[in-house]
Amino acid sequence: MPVNLPTNLLRSFVAIVDTGSMLNASEQVFVTQSALSLQIKRLEELLQKSLFHRDGRRLSLTAAGDLLLDYARKVLALHDEAVSAVTEGRFTGPARVGMVQDFAETMLSGLLAQFADLHPDAQIFARVAGTAELLELLERRELDIALGFAAINDPNAVNRAPMGWFGKAELLRRDIIPLAVLEPPCRFREAAIRALEDSGRSYRIAVETPNLTTLRAAVDAGLGITCRTQIFLKENPLESPLLPPLPQVACILRVAPNLEGATKQLAELTSKTVTSL
Repeated sequence: MPVNLPTNLLRSFVAIVDTGSMLNASEQVFVTQSALSLQIKRLEELLQKSLFHRDGRRLSLTAAGDLLLDYARKVLALHDEAVSAVTEGRFTGPARVGMVQDFAETMLSGLLAQFADLHPDAQIFARVAGTAELLELLERRELDIALGFAAINDPNAVNRAPMGWFGKAELLRRDIIPLAVLEPPCRFREAAIRALEDSGRSYRIAVETPNLTTLRAAVDAGLGITCRTQIFLKENPLESPLLPPLPQVACILRVAPNLEGATKQLAELTSKTVTSL
């Protein structure tokens, strides 16, 4: 008898690869980390192959996992196409949206709630990553919508916002300013460093993290100041002659070609939400 691979197990497998960790994947497929781990264990048992090398919390694909990945994507795409065809155009998804962390934490729940009201049977895949990675996924047709940051003159801009300094004002009295930044590549990190260097102000990287939640906690704890927009913190940015001015940044929306129906509607909702910020 041939082995049957449940699509929910394949979705979880692909989500882990795409997000890079069990934690991020669990948020995308809406199951706990323990349940996700059990799903992967079940998939490995069905295939009688290990899919991941495990080094603590770090995961990397085995040769079998790498081989399965391409097939899993094809199976899921065909499955979703079949469901859409059989339901006679009633949208069930998936709608694949990607956005940077700033937007995910402030608008993702509201945006997706609106979409769910309009399409209660829809299936949504949300990917949170840096702008460069999101645009790459869009080019590979692994996302329908990508929302991120870019230079102020980017043709895909749907809104523009001033960058600002955020943190404890007392840190500005230090001879060397402590910075809290995201790991590169990061447009805000680059803008902060360039502004300080151009003004001759000494600084040091006090906190470096890949996670916006950790960055916010570091800033709130007074470990360093950072450069973001007011999407990052609702409080007013620091205003001081001790800090150099910062440029504006564009909020960009890129969509895959030939979007239609509900996925096109999600792109329009996203554009309206960002424009109103």
